[in-house]
Amino acid sequence: MAAGALTMVVPVGRWAPLAARPASLNCRADAENLPAVERGVDAPGSKRGKLVASPPVYTATARDRPTRTPHSGYHFDGTPRRFFEGWYFKVNIPEVKDGFAWMYSVEDPGSLNTVMGGLEDIITGPKYPGVGAQVMGVKDTYLLQYDKDVETFWGSRHELALGHTFLPKAGKAPPKFEVHPKEFLDRVEEGFQVTPTWHQGFLKDNGRSPYVKTVDTIRWEYSTVPVYGWGDTGAEQKATAGWLAAFPVFEPHWQVVMAAGLSTGWIEWGDERFEFENAPSYSEKNWGGSFPVKWFWVQCNVFEGAAGEISLTAGGGRRGLPLVPGAFEEVAMVGVHYADKFYEFVPWTGTVEWDISIWGSWEMTAENGMYKVKLKATSDVPGVTLRAPTADAGLAPLCKDTFYGKLRLQLWEKSIRGADKIVLDVTSDMCALEVGGGPWYNKWQYKSQIQDPLRTLVGLPVNVEKVFSSVPQLKPPGL
Repeated sequence: MAAGALTMVVPVGRWAPLAARPASLNCRADAENLPAVERGVDAPGSKRGKLVASPPVYTATARDRPTRTPHSGYHFDGTPRRFFEGWYFKVNIPEVKDGFAWMYSVEDPGSLNTVMGGLEDIITGPKYPGVGAQVMGVKDTYLLQYDKDVETFWGSRHELALGHTFLPKAGKAPPKFEVHPKEFLDRVEEGFQVTPTWHQGFLKDNGRSPYVKTVDTIRWEYSTVPVYGWGDTGAEQKATAGWLAAFPVFEPHWQVVMAAGLSTGWIEWGDERFEFENAPSYSEKNWGGSFPVKWFWVQCNVFEGAAGEISLTAGGGRRGLPLVPGAFEEVAMVGVHYADKFYEFVPWTGTVEWDISIWGSWEMTAENGMYKVKLKATSDVPGVTLRAPTADAGLAPLCKDTFYGKLRLQLWEKSIRGADKIVLDVTSDMCALEVGGGPWYNKWQYKSQIQDPLRTLVGLPVNVEKVFSSVPQLKPPGL
C-alpha cells in the first residue's frame, strides 16, 4: 500500500504553502511535487481559517474489520478492585521530523469512595479515581488535562472506542458512546473521542506540570486508515501478550491495536497549526492493577532504506507474578511488520535479550525458529517526563520519552546452510523511545526465555474470542 502526504505547519490565523511527501511512508519529502491546494472552509469547531488539502472523513466504527486485534475493547469488569486502562495514539509528521502522542487513562472507575466515605480504602486499599488526557507534542512540549470525576468517561466493551467530557456545552448531556463529529462538537466543550478510524477533541492544560514546557490548548480532528493490526495482513490478528491476557494474571497487560496506519487531518497545538495527509500513525493500550515496576519501549513507523510500510514495536518490563506476592519476572518482545508480514519475537517461542541504559541507549536482539532481529537506538536529547498509573500514587510522573531517537533495525531469515538472508536493514531518526519505573541505578541487561511448562501453556494456539463465541454473555470485557 502506498501513501502520499501533505503537511502544513503555520501559526494559527496565518497562511503558508504546503510541503509534500512522495508515495511511500518511509521516504523523505519531495518538494518538487507540490499539489494544488485551494482555500477552504473553517475547521469544524474552529473560528480560524485553514487551507484544505484532503479533509478528514468520518466513518463509524465497523465491526469485524480486518485489522481488529483482540483486546480492542474496554476491560473494566465493574468491580471495585484497583484498576487502570490506558491508551496511546501517535501521529508522526516526517516533514518536520516530529509528532504528537495522546495518552488517555482511566483509574479506579469502580471506586466506591464517594458512597462509602473512605471506608473502601480501609477494606481494599487506597484508590485514585480519575481520567487523564496527556499530549506529548512537537519540540518536547506537553499538555495534561486531569479530572477526578470518572462518571463521564466511556469505553466500548468490545471495540476500540472511548471518550471523556471534561466540560460539556451549556445545557448539553455528555456523550456516553461514539457519536458523529458534529454531535460531539455540539455537546462537548472540552473532551475527546477516539475510535480506530476517527480522533477528535479539545483539551486545556490544568497547570499541573511546572517541570516541563507546556502549551495551553490543543484542538484536533483526524481520520485514520489502519494498515497493520498485530499479525499478518489478511490473517487472524494476535494478542500481543498471548492468550492469557484475557484473564487477570501477569498484569499489566499490553496490546498493540494498530501497528501502522495512515492519518489525515489537522492539529492546533497552542498557536501552531499542523495539517497532514496519510501521516504514519500507531496505537496501543495497557490495563491491569498498575504499570510494571520497571520498563522500556521502542516504536518506529518512519524509516529510510526500504520501500513500503514498516513498523517496529519493542518493549519489556519487570512485573509481578500472580499468586506469588513479592515475586517478579522480566519479559520483553519485538514485533516487526513489513510487506504485509508480521515477524514476532517473544520469550515463549525463542529468546529476547536487551541492554538498556538509564537513558540514551536501547539495544535488543531476539530470535525464533526462523528469524532473528537486532535493533539499536540512541537519544542525545533529555526527553520529556510523562505520567503513568501507579499502585500507590495514581497518575504520577514515572517515565521519560522522546520522538527524536536514532535507530538501526536489522532482520534476517535464518539459514542452516551459509549466511543468513537479510530481510531488512533500515534506519530512522524519528524513533519513539521510553524508559519508566525503576529503580534505574545502572543499565538493565537481561535474557528472557520462558521455560516449560509455562512456555507450552503460553504458546498454546488458543483463540479466546472463538471459545466464547457460543456463549457471548460470558465473554470477558475487552475482547
